[in-house]
Amino acid sequence: MDKKVVIVTGGAGGIGRSIGQAFGEAGSFVICVDHDEQGGVSWAKSMKVKGYAVEFIPVDLADVKQIKTLHEQIEKKLQGIDVLINNAGVGGFCSLRDLTEEKWDSVLAVNLKSMVFMAKHSARLMKKRGGGRIINISSTRQQMSEPGSEAYAASKGGVASLTHALAASLARDHITVNAISPGWVETENYQHLRREDHLQHFSGRVGCPDDIARLCLFLSEDKNNFINGENISIDGGMTRKMMYVD
Repeated sequence: MDKKVVIVTGGAGGIGRSIGQAFGEAGSFVICVDHDEQGGVSWAKSMKVKGYAVEFIPVDLADVKQIKTLHEQIEKKLQGIDVLINNAGVGGFCSLRDLTEEKWDSVLAVNLKSMVFMAKHSARLMKKRGGGRIINISSTRQQMSEPGSEAYAASKGGVASLTHALAASLARDHITVNAISPGWVETENYQHLRREDHLQHFSGRVGCPDDIARLCLFLSEDKNNFINGENISIDGGMTRKMMYVD
């Protein structure tokens, strides 16, 4: 990944922060895109102290005009893009009776609409490089649910479908598009998890952000272009676990 130009949306914290770190360590120029200016600036400073090439650009990803402007800035400065990690997302969990049109639209705007238009504009700049990689972060909630998750589940199901549609549309430009569906990935208080939290997984542990980052690196390697249009679950086996009530 040395000298690759990589965009990570939602890169100021959580899974996105670890993804950006992994690509920075691999020698890429990482552009962190997030609405969280304080978190983004803090991340960029910490990365630059370590000698990594990074930049933070504040963007409201629900605003398609800002997405277009972002890519104009990148094109002017760097000419092209090699990898896009569509990671940004919001939860928006609430009971169905409390779900409003505004809440629904806000979740879909960040979790799904932003990915379409980030992919649209990034693909144009990838084409100038002769190809590229797009990785969309979905969720295992695109195939399994809990109460109150209608907007989130619908958005992540849309991401899974969007992924293979983009793979078909961008194939001629040598751009692969894949999705990753994380299960339980603890981003804050891993040390406070209970033993039973870990043991319910086939893998014997709850996931870490680095688990997702490592697959992003793998899918972004030039030689791995035969993986295309896929949605890969990283969940310690939970979506394969038969559940019974004792």
